Amino acid sequence: MTSEDSLDIEFNEAVERINSYTEPFPADLLLRLYAYYKKATNNYKTPRSKKPIITAFKTNALFQVQNVTPDEAKRIYIDLVNHYFLYGK
Repeated sequence: MTSEDSLDIEFNEAVERINSYTEPFPADLLLRLYAYYKKATNNYKTPRSKKPIITAFKTNALFQVQNVTPDEAKRIYIDLVNHYFLYGK
């Protein structure tokens, strides 16, 4: 198994961990996770929301990670998830 395979497995486990958690997350964490997930998966579809302010926040979050590589985004996403579940913030 290569380090890239290992990173992908760890990333997918972190995504699953977030998706299966039923308690609410802080909004700032959700925005960061959103941006790093989009960057990690190269999914740049335009953010859509019924509320323009939410779309604006999502778009801003994507701009903030524009110089991050997909592998860096995966690592940061994993670190954010681990930090949240370890420290709750």
